[in-house]
Amino acid sequence: MPNPFSDLDGPDRRRDAGLTHDAVRGRGTPLNPANRFKPIAITLDGETLDDELRDHPSGVQVKTRVYTDDSRSVLTSNDSPDIPFTWSLNPYRGCEHGCIYCYARPGHEYLEMSCGIDFETKIMAKTEAPALLRRELCKPSWVGPDGAVEPITMSGVTDPYQPLERKLKITRRCLEVMAEFRQPVGIITKNTLVARDKDILGAMAKNPGGNGPLARVTLSITSLDPRTAMVMEPRASTPRDRLRAVRELTEAGVEVSVMTAPIIPGINDHEIPALLQAVKDAGATNAGYVLLRLPWQIKTLFLEWLVRHFPDRAARVESLLRQSRGGELYDSGWGERMSGTGPIADTIAATFKLFCAKNGLNNRDRGGLDTRSFKAPHDRRGQMSLF
Repeated sequence: MPNPFSDLDGPDRRRDAGLTHDAVRGRGTPLNPANRFKPIAITLDGETLDDELRDHPSGVQVKTRVYTDDSRSVLTSNDSPDIPFTWSLNPYRGCEHGCIYCYARPGHEYLEMSCGIDFETKIMAKTEAPALLRRELCKPSWVGPDGAVEPITMSGVTDPYQPLERKLKITRRCLEVMAEFRQPVGIITKNTLVARDKDILGAMAKNPGGNGPLARVTLSITSLDPRTAMVMEPRASTPRDRLRAVRELTEAGVEVSVMTAPIIPGINDHEIPALLQAVKDAGATNAGYVLLRLPWQIKTLFLEWLVRHFPDRAARVESLLRQSRGGELYDSGWGERMSGTGPIADTIAATFKLFCAKNGLNNRDRGGLDTRSFKAPHDRRGQMSLF
């Protein structure tokens, strides 16, 4: 039987049959659930897994592999009533951060991969994204009949500042295009690398002569406890570094919001008061949260992770989640999927609202991004305008 860890691109799929947390170092999950779109899956028996773990008692390292994404368009639209943006740009598919709860994991199954460790180790990079973005912004149809454009969010189903961005700089090059066009953009990330681009983001936020900022940033901070953050989001920035990024961006003139996404009852909900105090002290002006979402096979990944890292409270956490999801682990209903229902969800909502008010968060209307300062480049005229 081939070594299940020898070739990440091969057909082997590690299963949850006996695979422990020591099998893979520095990743969110050691599991690779079968792709729900594939009729055939390979499952390794327990004896094979035991042999593998015996040969690698300290765990094995699965390296990140990067592939070129040849998509010929780069902007994605959505019409979900509980998503606060229409257009998004995802420079990557998959995410090295390895957050165990990431709702975007199932998207890797459309690439004939798994939502498990494939999602965090097989990354598709859209190297042509800046050129494709320029092409989209050059289309006359991008500007509405009222002369305004819609903001773009980076990103919807990946983190635009995951570790690969430090080298590839796809996000930065897209921001350069947006700054040239005066295209409004919102950033959401868990990585302090966003502060690298404070020169671009700061200039766009100040937007001299405009009708408001052209850029805003949201940092996702789920815990102030480094251990909790490490096991939930193994390759994302530490809580301390994320708070530092909030300060740096604020000092650069960028308005920063913080999202506690997700709140997991029994894991990090008790941190709400301290977390909101910390983000306010760092300079954030707004805050929001999302209750843990577990669509599709993320349920399997999360429950295995829960028993592995929090065995003393795993049953209680699962019970609290079910109490906030009508007895299930997930409810996909619009609106409710973000906040849950029932006494547990209501308590979380009330606590979050109370401590936002106490810290002066969300206490003013920020207004929207400037959608009317868009500047069409000279090459938009002529024959290209036909397209």
